[in-house]
Amino acid sequence: MSEPITLNVGGKLYTTSLSTLTSFPDSMLGAMFSGKMPTKRDSQGYCFIDRDGKVFRYILNFLRTSHLDLPEDFQEMGLLRREADFYQVQPLIEALQEKEVELSKAEKNAMLNITLDQRTQTVHFTVREAPQIYSLSSSSMEVFSAHIFSTSSLFLKLLGSRLYYCFNGNLSSISSYLQDPNHLTLDWVATVEGLPEEEYTRQNLKRLWVVPANKQINSFQVFVEEVLKIAMSDGFCVDSSHPHASDFMNNKIIRLIRYK
Repeated sequence: MSEPITLNVGGKLYTTSLSTLTSFPDSMLGAMFSGKMPTKRDSQGYCFIDRDGKVFRYILNFLRTSHLDLPEDFQEMGLLRREADFYQVQPLIEALQEKEVELSKAEKNAMLNITLDQRTQTVHFTVREAPQIYSLSSSSMEVFSAHIFSTSSLFLKLLGSRLYYCFNGNLSSISSYLQDPNHLTLDWVATVEGLPEEEYTRQNLKRLWVVPANKQINSFQVFVEEVLKIAMSDGFCVDSSHPHASDFMNNKIIRLIRYK
């Protein structure tokens, strides 16, 4: 056992060992405590991490045992998932995804309704042709919106763990945009031909990806296919009585149900 180390995580103190903190070398904690990343100290000299101190206990226990242990009535799965994403403990992220699938399957009957909208608009941008020489250009852009409602809040969390926004060069889970446990609205654009990468950020244009397939969603057809895969793996099936077949085939309305 290595010498004990005391951490101050959001004002809550934890004492552990260096071997525990570096048990997953590819994680942020592994990088911090192997000297690859700088660390901050509080006034007492303890290593300070400005994150949620309460749920860090579950992350620390996972580092110790490689097993996810949560109380039966645990209500902060979304917060724990975001913290696991921050610390980049990949096996914990995967364990949380499996746990959410397990909890979702334990729910009773559920309904999933998705309304889709698509429009084309023109985006204007500048292109650098040479040093200090710029030209104004424009291109057509496909803009997508999906309004999602489910009686299963756990399924929306599962969906949120699979869909990611690409913005400012980074992928971020849409779980962080889940304000209502039963409703989720997604807005994104398809890749625009000729649009410089920095223009997506400047014009606040988000693209949508699905993981772990690492596939960009550039059409409603792809979006519907990927959502159906996730929903059907969670026990949903297409509600043949609603909506009208033409609306479903035209990717306007999707309704799925789950009976248990």
